[in-house]
Amino acid sequence: MNEPGTDAQGPAPPDTAGLLRRAVPVVWLVLVWVLLWGTFSWANVLGGLVVALVVLTLFPLPPAPGRGWVRPLAALRLVARFAADLAVSSVQVAVQSLQAVRPGPEIRSSVIAVRLASSSEFVMAMIVEMLSLVPGSVVIEARPEQRTIYAHVLDADDDAAVAAFRARVARLEADLVAALGRPTAPHTEETV
Repeated sequence: MNEPGTDAQGPAPPDTAGLLRRAVPVVWLVLVWVLLWGTFSWANVLGGLVVALVVLTLFPLPPAPGRGWVRPLAALRLVARFAADLAVSSVQVAVQSLQAVRPGPEIRSSVIAVRLASSSEFVMAMIVEMLSLVPGSVVIEARPEQRTIYAHVLDADDDAAVAAFRARVARLEADLVAALGRPTAPHTEETV
């Protein structure tokens, strides 16, 4: 007769994924603690470890939905596209800033509603953060229940610019979901 946790081929391997999922927030908080103190010392590391364990014990993180860990190639593509968006948007905002000090056509902007495909609030929060970091757009409202964000976008005064912004958000969301393996909402026939 076999012991519990074993089969005919030997003992079951330990659950390293579960251990890793619990260790990552601890390591992250210890790193933040050391960076806040500004010097690396064993006292800071041990103090950060104590603080991290107390914080995570008193305020446990909710389980994050998803199918796995970060996918490196998809994450690299996400970072590259985000960096390209930052560079292009920075140039566009700089050009528009020059237009503000010399006579010319008025710079127009729009508030654009974008419905996300993902039902994950984590994905929505990441998209809101990334869009707000890119010059020329800032998210002014997010409605997780409706999976909709509202963004103020510079130089988006016609249908083509609005469609281009929505396509950029959809691409960003697809890249983020591919990198993180987050679930998407079931497809339903709804109108926004």
